[in-house]
Amino acid sequence: QVHLVDSGGDSVQVGGSLRLSCRTSGFAWGLNCMAWFRQAPGNRREGVATIFTGGSGTEYADSVKGRFTISQDVAKKMVFLQMDDLRPEDSGMYFCAAVTGGYCHGKLGVVSDFPYWGQGTQVTVSS
Repeated sequence: QVHLVDSGGDSVQVGGSLRLSCRTSGFAWGLNCMAWFRQAPGNRREGVATIFTGGSGTEYADSVKGRFTISQDVAKKMVFLQMDDLRPEDSGMYFCAAVTGGYCHGKLGVVSDFPYWGQGTQVTVSS
């Protein structure tokens, strides 16, 4: 059974940094697409970044390019999201998501492509 657990959310000030973690279980760490999404109250869930676990391919939303970095720890079967230079518009609930046995091409921001989700971790950025 696939299980994702998000953590690392917190309240920070503008310009601060956070590192989100996603611990996974229940599937082989091979050719999968892992992603981070976020959702602010009243807004749609939006894609932030994806990473292909079979290589190093990553993709980012334009709004976070240059500030956020997605990475993986193959041995621990974890995915991380390093968030720097945080802005108030980065606030929201962040979710780790996974689709097993596939590439990430074209999947950034496509909620329906990801059958597995973490419970979410809250990020609040205040000025």
